[in-house]
Amino acid sequence: MACCRFLRLQFYHNSCRAFRSRPSSSSSSSVALPFLAVPSCPRYYPLSFCHVSSSSAQVVAAEPHEQEQQQESHHLPRSPDLVALEYSDLNLSYNLDLGHVRIRQHVNPLSSSFSVPAQVPDWNQVFADPTLPLMVDIGCGSGRFLMWLAKRDPKVRNYLGLEIRKKLVKRAEIWVKDLGLDNIHFLFANATISFKQLVEAYPGPLQLVSVLCPDPHFKKRHHKRRVLQKPLVGAIVDNLMPRGQVFVQSDVLEMALDMREQFDEVDLLKHIDTLNPDISCDGEGWLLSKPMGIRTEREIHAEYEGAKIYRRLYQKQE
Repeated sequence: MACCRFLRLQFYHNSCRAFRSRPSSSSSSSVALPFLAVPSCPRYYPLSFCHVSSSSAQVVAAEPHEQEQQQESHHLPRSPDLVALEYSDLNLSYNLDLGHVRIRQHVNPLSSSFSVPAQVPDWNQVFADPTLPLMVDIGCGSGRFLMWLAKRDPKVRNYLGLEIRKKLVKRAEIWVKDLGLDNIHFLFANATISFKQLVEAYPGPLQLVSVLCPDPHFKKRHHKRRVLQKPLVGAIVDNLMPRGQVFVQSDVLEMALDMREQFDEVDLLKHIDTLNPDISCDGEGWLLSKPMGIRTEREIHAEYEGAKIYRRLYQKQE
């Protein structure tokens, strides 16, 4: 507070000094003062309407049309707040002693530490009814997206989240226990290696597979690290039940196009808009609606930043 008062006083003092020291001519040039930029006829802006330019280390008074924008920005929620609001129905506890948990860190799935296949669980132990249709979310992150679905449809479908970041899986397991859900399970697994054996061992049908906002690994030499490679695409299609679906999305166009190209090439899959005329797409073939009824965390962050979400939903032919 003392610093703010000092800056306000300094701004007022220097503005008055600039006004008094103006040449008597009608020149419209600005008076240059150290660390300040004030007009030749000073306007007394409150400090909340000033900003510090990192490039020039000057305090610059915002124009009037910027004042309303800055006022509005003070009242805008942050994207983590929007995530918490989206999943508020879960009433999750975040006071867990798991150390630092980061979701968007880069992981190299080709590392030897991720080369061991995940152990197939006893499905009768992890699900109340292991014969229900199964949804698998590849790269499930924190798992809140799947938990919301599992809570909404407790007797309709089982949910399996595969995640390569162990701390996220541990936290998700605690949350599932707190929620008392018996139709959802999380596994620490490299989907590229473990997906096939896991779904083949599941006693019920594979109804839905989602790959949502995976790590794009932008560098060309790192494209081989992307989770969706031809062997995984083949395993998904082969094990998917007739009329089963694949849902992919990304906030990165390059990544979305890569996933789209791989599934467009599969003859057994048709995009949902060709089967259901009530589902609309934009002019480039991306879904306009959110088919799951809720947004993922990455989706919320991306839309908060103004990014577009590219979605495709495929269905396997009988």
